[in-house]
Amino acid sequence: MRLPLMNLFKLNRMPILRQLHLEEMLMRTSSENWCIINDGTINPTIVMGISGKPQELLETESVLRDEIPVIRRMSGGGTVIVDQDTIFVTFICNKDTIPGLKPDPQRIIQWTGHLYETVFNGIGNFSVCENDYLLGERKFGGNALSITSKRWLQHTSFLWDYKKSNMSYLKLPQKAPNYRQGRSHLDFICRMKDYISRSGFIDETIRAAGSHFQLTPLHQKDGFLNQQYEHLRSRLLTIDELEEAAVYTPAVATRV
Repeated sequence: MRLPLMNLFKLNRMPILRQLHLEEMLMRTSSENWCIINDGTINPTIVMGISGKPQELLETESVLRDEIPVIRRMSGGGTVIVDQDTIFVTFICNKDTIPGLKPDPQRIIQWTGHLYETVFNGIGNFSVCENDYLLGERKFGGNALSITSKRWLQHTSFLWDYKKSNMSYLKLPQKAPNYRQGRSHLDFICRMKDYISRSGFIDETIRAAGSHFQLTPLHQKDGFLNQQYEHLRSRLLTIDELEEAAVYTPAVATRV
């Protein structure tokens, strides 16, 4: 049976906001399938889900003091801090592209989880647990999804490495997966570099995607990467928004 077509974009340190805008544009205006791999972003940046509240998720005073950009993305999911040691992989597909796959979050993450099982075959006891990717009992990949009437998008942030100091900008979230068991950020996550090389992971991910799709490589110089698009939902939070979050009292910040 002929494999479905998919465009492959390999990017190198595209700013994460630009990547999110590109993904949203492809989700809205393209009818083709896409795999986007971005090997790192430029500066440390916090990315929250579309309903994320900085007063509940961030140490806003530290974020403001150190001038860490904060993005609210178009999709749901949790909060991450990303930098040059984060590898991003996104799949954008039409709902009927993968036979038998119903477009709901659990089934999509399970399907991509099977794809990554081949990437980590025999490495580090890979598993999918409550929408996260784990090696052993520690998270190294977080997922966020957006699903429309015709298409779905899953983007994943993989921690190839991380700086301990960056984790201090994140609060322990009120809503956390059960398997976290109240662990701190540093006890909850792991570094992918302890299990696989950076280039090896990217190469194996492309090979795994190629077993499900007929891939067409594209290049950063392609024209539409330089286009500007309006009314995109992923955006930077303003200083005013962060300052307002910083003055919330703890009682308000923890209100359900």
